[in-house]
Amino acid sequence: PRVQHNPAGIHLNPAGRCPNNRGQLCVLSIPAIRDRVVQGALKLILEPVFEADFQPGSYGYRPKRTAHGAIKRVAEAIVQRKTRILDIDLRAYFDNVRHDRLLEKVARRVDDAHILHLLKMMLKASGKKGVPQGGVISPLLSNLYLNEVDRMLERAREVTRNGKYTYVEYARFADDLVVLIDAYKRHDWLIGAVTKRLREEFAKLQVEINDEKSRTVDLERGECFGFLGFEFRYFRGLSGAMRPHYTPKLKKRTALVLALKEVFRRHRSQPVERVINLINPMLRGWVNYFAVGHSSECFSFIKDWVEKKVRRHLAHAQKRKGFGWERWNRRWLYDTLGLFNAYRVRRDGPKVAPAG
Repeated sequence: PRVQHNPAGIHLNPAGRCPNNRGQLCVLSIPAIRDRVVQGALKLILEPVFEADFQPGSYGYRPKRTAHGAIKRVAEAIVQRKTRILDIDLRAYFDNVRHDRLLEKVARRVDDAHILHLLKMMLKASGKKGVPQGGVISPLLSNLYLNEVDRMLERAREVTRNGKYTYVEYARFADDLVVLIDAYKRHDWLIGAVTKRLREEFAKLQVEINDEKSRTVDLERGECFGFLGFEFRYFRGLSGAMRPHYTPKLKKRTALVLALKEVFRRHRSQPVERVINLINPMLRGWVNYFAVGHSSECFSFIKDWVEKKVRRHLAHAQKRKGFGWERWNRRWLYDTLGLFNAYRVRRDGPKVAPAG
C-alpha cells in the first residue's frame, strides 16, 4: 500500500508523498505485517554478511551508525580544511535500482538459491526496478547497490594520502552523498578527478546524477551546502580559528512550524493539555535530531514561537486578548502544563585547532 509518512517537521503534500532530505518527492511503500516479518528474517541473515563489506564513510541505516555520525565526519573534515565540496544529488535513486545488478551483487556473497529466489520475489513485487522505501530490507539493499561507489571513494582517499593526512573525505547516508576535498591549490586536480570517477561508477550502476542540483561548493568563499537537514558554512570563531558552522536548514524549521500550526488550528477549541500532548512528541523528535552543531539560535526561535502559540491558545479559550504574560508565568507553562522544554545542544562536535 502507498501511505503518507509524516515525521515531525515534514510537511506533506496532498498527493501522499513526502520530501526527502533534498526536497524531492518520494513514494513510500509499506509492506504488510507478514511481508515485514519475512523481510526482517531475511535481513537478519544477510546483514552480517554484507556489513563486513561496507565502507567507513557509509552511515545510512547501519547498526551502531547514525546520521549524527555522518554529520560529525563531515564537520571533522572541514576542520582539517577540506573545504571544497562535491554536493552530489541522485535523481530518484531508490526508484531506479536495477534488480538484475542488485541480485548479481547479492549472489557474489550468498550461495543459496532459496534466499536469492525469495529476494527476487520481494523486488519484483515493487515493480520492474527500484527498491520500495519503507521496506524492512530496502536500506540494506540500497547500501549494497552503492557500495562500489563507496569503495572508489575509499581508494581515492587512500591513494592521495600523505602520511596521516588525507586530502579526500566523504560521507554517505543512503542517497545523500558529499565529498570533501582539501583546500590547497595544489590539490585542484582532485576536484575534476574525483568527479570523473564518480560519474563513471554511477554510470556503471545506471544511477543518474541530477546535474541541476549537484554542485561544487567552496566554503572559503562564503558558500554553503546542505547535508542531512543541516546547512554547513565555514566561519572564524571567537578564538580566531576557522571552524565549521552547521545549523538546521531554514526549510526544516519552516516545515516544523507549519506542522505545529496545523495542530493548533485543528485543535483550537480543545483543552491546552490535549494540544501539548500532540506537539510535545513533534518537538522532542525534531530537537533531538538537530541538537548538534550550532542550533541554539534556531532552538530559541522555536521555543519562543511555541510558547506564544500556547499562550494565544489559552487566551482564546478564555476569550481574552494578548499573550497573558502576567496571568501565566513561564514556569507554570513548562512545569505544570508539561510543555516541552529540553532545548539543549550537545557539545560533542569536532575539536577546532587554535588559531596560528
